[in-house]
Amino acid sequence: MKFDGHIHSPYCPHGSSDQFEEYIERAVQLGMNEISFTEHAPLPKGFSDPTPDQDSGMDWEQLLPYIKDLKVLKEYNKKRIKINIGLEVDFIEGFEQETKELLDEIGGSLDDSILSVHFIKHEDSWLCIDFSEDLFYEISRMLGGVDEVHQQYYSTVKQSIHADLGKYKPTRIGHITLATKFQKKYPASRSFDSEVFNLLHLIHSKNYSLDYNGAGKVKPLCGETYPSEKFASYAAKLGIPLIYGSDAHTAKGLAQGFEGIAAAVEPSLNRVIR
Repeated sequence: MKFDGHIHSPYCPHGSSDQFEEYIERAVQLGMNEISFTEHAPLPKGFSDPTPDQDSGMDWEQLLPYIKDLKVLKEYNKKRIKINIGLEVDFIEGFEQETKELLDEIGGSLDDSILSVHFIKHEDSWLCIDFSEDLFYEISRMLGGVDEVHQQYYSTVKQSIHADLGKYKPTRIGHITLATKFQKKYPASRSFDSEVFNLLHLIHSKNYSLDYNGAGKVKPLCGETYPSEKFASYAAKLGIPLIYGSDAHTAKGLAQGFEGIAAAVEPSLNRVIR
């Protein structure tokens, strides 16, 4: 593996205190020649983080220092490793305009970006599906079952792919099967394969790429990458570029979940950035 395209940082409010330099040294030790820091972007102005810890995105006042720090490190380390300045941007139904405004403001400073869904809308509120297993259970009760969480999640991912977020819209779709994070404890009662396959066809039609996310592999209640091998293999056959990302929130987390990925998928990995 030469590239990890989904890495968090000390600016992550729910991550570790590991410094940028620790992530960079770990990447060099692993033989990587390129990495992307993709910190959680600030949540849209006017949106209230529904998680108990309210720590889903970096504070607005941290955005410019984050970019400034990475510019310095990018230049300093350029002979050892290529460092991309990026963000993981949340798609939040109903806040498309605010997200577009953020991207219009900051997009020119980015080398890389990911568009992810963590929040689903229910009536007049938003719910974070991956905060904890207990909260996932409460959300499933609120919506009427685990199947309804999956259905709403995949519907929201579809909206994110179609959304007009301006010229800086991220064209890599993040952890497309995140709804499976707690599947060993809270499994769906039916298959959602058709929904995922349809999303892959939509991604292909848009010429977008796919975050091949290793974090799910190390989550004890998930046990597989986002997306799983069968979907990743299908995406590769469609010609969708698969961008491996560890989704690391610690320096030691770099390259997590990479071992054992399908051999059929490897030729499609890291074909493009953004």
